Amino acid sequence: MDKSDTFNLADSQVGSTKNHFLAWDKEYAHLKWGGPAPIRDIQAHLLFGSRVLDAGSGNGRYLGELTKYYNAIGIDISLTALNGSRAQIARSGRFAEHLGASISDLPFKTRAFDGILCYGVLQHLFKAERESAVEEFSHILRKGGFFFFEAFGYEDMRCGGEPSIPFEERTFSRQNGIIYHYFTKEEVRILFKGLEIIKLEDTIKEKIFKGNVYRRHLIKGIFRKL
Repeated sequence: MDKSDTFNLADSQVGSTKNHFLAWDKEYAHLKWGGPAPIRDIQAHLLFGSRVLDAGSGNGRYLGELTKYYNAIGIDISLTALNGSRAQIARSGRFAEHLGASISDLPFKTRAFDGILCYGVLQHLFKAERESAVEEFSHILRKGGFFFFEAFGYEDMRCGGEPSIPFEERTFSRQNGIIYHYFTKEEVRILFKGLEIIKLEDTIKEKIFKGNVYRRHLIKGIFRKL
C-alpha cells in the first residue's frame, strides 16, 4: 500500500467515513479485470495531452486508455482498486498517477483539469453526496473544460430492491452494502445546472429471454464549464 494513498484517503474522510464507501474495497477484492473501455467521447472533445481526471477510476478500464493520449490521473475510494489499476497500467508500459480520495472531497487546486470522466460512479452516492461531488468537479474544471457522465437510468431492469437508509427515491441498498441510484434525465439536468449541456441522452438496450423483456438503461451526458 502506497503511503500517499493512505494519507489522501484518510484526509478526505476525516470524521465522515461511510459504510457504502468502505464496501468498495471488498467488492474490488473479487472483481476481475474486464478489459479496456472505449473513450471515444473524450477523444472527440479533448486535445491530445490534456489533463484529465478519471473520477472513480476503479481498476483502470478507462484510465489505462486515457494514458495513451492524455496526462491522466485516477482517483478512487478503494485502495484495492487503485492497486489493481496501477499494476495493470504498469504491465502495459504506461503510467498514471493514482490517488485515494472521495469524489465529494477532492485534493486538487481550482481549474486543475481540462476534462473529467465520471462513468458509473455518481449512481453509488446519496443525493447530498452527488451534489457535493458535482460542486467539487466544477471547482477543479477549467473554463471551457468538459465533464463526461454516465450512470444508471430509472428504466433499468435492476431498478429496485431494498430501500436505502436514509430513504431516497429510486435509491437502493444491496447486500454488499453498496448504494445504487437510478437517474432520470431531468434529475441529471438539475444536478449539472451550473454547466452547459452539450449532450444528454438515454441509451436503452433490450433483450428478450424466454418471452420476457430485460431492459438496460444508461443516461449519458457531456457538459462544458462556461
